[in-house]
Amino acid sequence: MARWLPRSTDLTRFCQKLNRVKTLEDDMMETSFNRCLSTIDLTLLGIGGMVGSGLYVLTGTVAKEIAGPAVIVSFIIAGFASLLAALCYAEFGARVPKTGSAYMFTYVSVGEIWAFLIGWNVLLEYMIGGAAVARAWSGYLDSIFNHKIKNFTETHVGAWQVPFLAHYPDFLAAAILLVATAFISFGAKVSSWLNHVFSAISMGVILFILIMGFVLAQPKNWSTQEGGFAPYGLSGIMAGTATCFYAFVGFDVIAASSEEARNPQRAVPRAIAFSLGLATGAYILVSVVLTLMVPWHTLDPDSALADAFYRRGYAWAGFLVAAGSICAMNTVLLSNLFSLPRIVYAMAEDGLFFQVFSRVHPRTQVPVVGIVVFGLLMALLALVFDLEALVQFLSIGTLLAYTFVAASIIVLRFQQQNGDVPVPAAGGQPNPEPHEGPSGGELKEYESFSDKLQLVDRDKSKEQREPGQLKAAFEPYLEFLSDFYPGEVVTVAVVTLMVSAICLCSILVFGNTHLHLPTWSYSLLLVLFSLGFLLSLLLIWAHEQQHSTQTFQIPLVPLSPALSIILNIYLMLKLSYMTWLRFAVWLLLGLLVYFGYGIWHSKENLREPRPQRVSARYVVFPGGSLEERVQAVQPSSQPATGLPDTDTDDCKR
Repeated sequence: MARWLPRSTDLTRFCQKLNRVKTLEDDMMETSFNRCLSTIDLTLLGIGGMVGSGLYVLTGTVAKEIAGPAVIVSFIIAGFASLLAALCYAEFGARVPKTGSAYMFTYVSVGEIWAFLIGWNVLLEYMIGGAAVARAWSGYLDSIFNHKIKNFTETHVGAWQVPFLAHYPDFLAAAILLVATAFISFGAKVSSWLNHVFSAISMGVILFILIMGFVLAQPKNWSTQEGGFAPYGLSGIMAGTATCFYAFVGFDVIAASSEEARNPQRAVPRAIAFSLGLATGAYILVSVVLTLMVPWHTLDPDSALADAFYRRGYAWAGFLVAAGSICAMNTVLLSNLFSLPRIVYAMAEDGLFFQVFSRVHPRTQVPVVGIVVFGLLMALLALVFDLEALVQFLSIGTLLAYTFVAASIIVLRFQQQNGDVPVPAAGGQPNPEPHEGPSGGELKEYESFSDKLQLVDRDKSKEQREPGQLKAAFEPYLEFLSDFYPGEVVTVAVVTLMVSAICLCSILVFGNTHLHLPTWSYSLLLVLFSLGFLLSLLLIWAHEQQHSTQTFQIPLVPLSPALSIILNIYLMLKLSYMTWLRFAVWLLLGLLVYFGYGIWHSKENLREPRPQRVSARYVVFPGGSLEERVQAVQPSSQPATGLPDTDTDDCKR
């Protein structure tokens, strides 16, 4: 029976396959796409992705059913958490200007299977986002005509009473997605032009809502007679925050479009900052005027803003808001349909997804196959699914992507750059102890003289340390960590930090409600997991990190990504168990695709493994002239034939 068990070497090789990272090209600006997008284009693309159905639908839905007027606080917390994640995306987008967004960022730093799962969830995120916006678009248009479209469909087609499905098939939502798919397939320039037009109309409508809304505001709608400012308490605010995350997924669109930016190193960070700041301000102000215009418990969750103006006697204003909101939702549809095929293209180009999706049309320079196929899938989702179920499902995929990108920032920041990574000797062990040179200096061995020549001057300066190495100030206290390769301790600490964050947030969310822990054990577990989180954070901070002035870098690493991780995990645990159940089913489907196709067709799998046997070695005597002291040495693993005895004697001397 033992012969059927896998050998340890096979298991090791299999785990290496799962965790291999993507090899980036030397020229990352080279692409088959058309680099035609400016900072303004990317900013408007981000605003169009964030200011749409979230502004016109979620504000009313969360205010009435989850948080009340405290939806304002929910948007503030969601905006802060999104800012932490957005800074991580900005650094990656400037550093790795390739399409793929969170999938690409995870692939180059964490590993292949994790990147695939993130990409798989990002696909679902964009599909659900497009479908949810299409249903909101249909609902607003229907409200303009006094719900005649809905009544006609229910009368002549029929209604459903199935959980998680819509009460009736929304043919209008499916139709608008098909029309948007056709426009996206014409190319990036056409998509950008349409986005500019709809974004201008949307911002004009938002200004009108704010001015008119503050004129009609009634502070009594926040009074205790109407239920108060936070009728659902802190729990409702945090639950509303998790749902409000749907509103801020637009900056991810900017990162996904970085391969089509003219100057991604500067355009991507600026566009993310501008778009997120403007969107957050718009959400907060619109939430204020909406809950002040009418009592929060009387809001219509399907068309809150338009209905509020109708009820205050301004029918013309409600009509204008409804028409403007449709234009805003068009920008979200364009953003989702613009980004989704590019994520699919990145996965297919790497061999992890079906190769047909990596085809780029030679004239329009867009992945037409991905646009058409996933446009049809979006239309199908919009036809049959309910908006609320789609929105909650979207939040968990977004939060998971944010979490992995934040962890990837820490791992990549403490890794050595290409060319500085030490190459272990055969068997994965560190290189042999350096021999002693004739002048008392160290005799170091290198596998490639041309590759390692740059390290000679660095060896003379012991104060300069590479990223991932222990800081000199901590070496006397943590000397036992010096034996590890640079970055290894940081990677383990990141894993420990994430595990501690999961346990800590689980106690906070479920400790008193589901687990019914006594006070002493609840407090003890909080202290233990908090210490684990803080110690992991300090251990990461005790190591050197990369410092670059060429591209944007998120400040306060590892603190900023760590705060993003723990906040994202907390918000994920606040989602309903049915959301987690559907998410688990989707993950299982993704694993079937990966192990059935991706792992075998991965381009990293086709690359030749690096040779472990040293073919030539060189020795450098720091004490003498570099040109005079470089001599070839026969590797000990090879026979001595072919090497003159005089050379061997010289090296031994």
